Amino acid sequence: MHICFITHEYPKTGFSHGGIGTFVKTFSRQLVEKGHEVSVVGINNYTLQNEVEHDLGVTVYRLKPKRIKGLTWFFNTNSINNKIKKINANSPIDIVESSELGLAFTRKLKNIKYIIRLHGGHHFFAESEERGINKWKGFQEKRSFKKADAFIAVSDYVKTHTEQYLSYDNKLVVTIKNAVNLDVFQPKTNVEIENHSLLFAGTVCEKKGVGQLVKAMPKVLKYNPNVKLYLYGRDWKLKDGRSYIDYVKHDIMKPQSLDERQIKFMGVVPLAKLAKAYAKAQICIFPSLMETQGLVAPEAMAMQRLVIFSDKGPGPETITHGKTGLLCNPYNPEDIADKIIWALNNKSESEKIAFEGYKFVMKNFNNQTITLQNLNFYESIIK
Repeated sequence: MHICFITHEYPKTGFSHGGIGTFVKTFSRQLVEKGHEVSVVGINNYTLQNEVEHDLGVTVYRLKPKRIKGLTWFFNTNSINNKIKKINANSPIDIVESSELGLAFTRKLKNIKYIIRLHGGHHFFAESEERGINKWKGFQEKRSFKKADAFIAVSDYVKTHTEQYLSYDNKLVVTIKNAVNLDVFQPKTNVEIENHSLLFAGTVCEKKGVGQLVKAMPKVLKYNPNVKLYLYGRDWKLKDGRSYIDYVKHDIMKPQSLDERQIKFMGVVPLAKLAKAYAKAQICIFPSLMETQGLVAPEAMAMQRLVIFSDKGPGPETITHGKTGLLCNPYNPEDIADKIIWALNNKSESEKIAFEGYKFVMKNFNNQTITLQNLNFYESIIK
């Protein structure tokens, strides 16, 4: 099979990247290992030129961005269409896959099946973040959905929630989780755990629950003044242009007499370094207000760390409260604090829960299982 992904986010060494890029890279390498051909086509987010990268058998085409006021979208999508047509002429493509908006202006080619993977699109996040639908993006998303032959959702939650705003037109929709890179995220018995340490990983922004987590810290520190919170991830810009980290420091931490000896912003780090940070943490906490699936929780579970995850969205699909991890109300700093304090106060039981979480991820998020599920779905669509 020849699978072609349309994405601008395929990671490039030395640059930060998001969850979709990580997923496509991990999944593409697995497909190549299974003997399939993989091409990735997108606009170059790193330089202003055409680039071709060969990444362990994955061929990545980063196309020179076109910047023409009002018509950027037209020329960039035209570049993508032309590249896919050329690739297909040399080696026929079976599947083209993109995220929610990605097929809006794709020119469909004969004998290719087009799939949208639901990572959380414009309608999904506009509603969850209580902001209006952008007419242009809303139009693109609806147009993209009409062009798709089938859909893959990364969680039951994103599947059902998206359906409230967009129609699948009676086309096939399945749920297949994103796999965790278990070559990177695995228990590290040679790394000593730092007692009283908490770890958050993800974009440092409101929808990831960072503000509520920091507001929970005074109660946690009152219980144990030795607790330290480490926040890993890139900063976010508020609507007024301010840094979200600066907002947290000045508007949340300062009024509550919190400082950077207790709450440390660690920035973006390579996956290997993040895995070591997971291994050192006593508790990993991700109180997201909104997720489609989220990889950070199962990544930390794969490290055999106790995870406190959000009880909203897909949280209950990932964690069974009290069995494979803990769930908290991300809108309630008191509840977040109570879950942290319980975990700190019940170390033996927390370790047992962490081990059950590890077993759950090994069974349900491993690359072999997830890749096979995807390949079976691709084959069913082609037939």
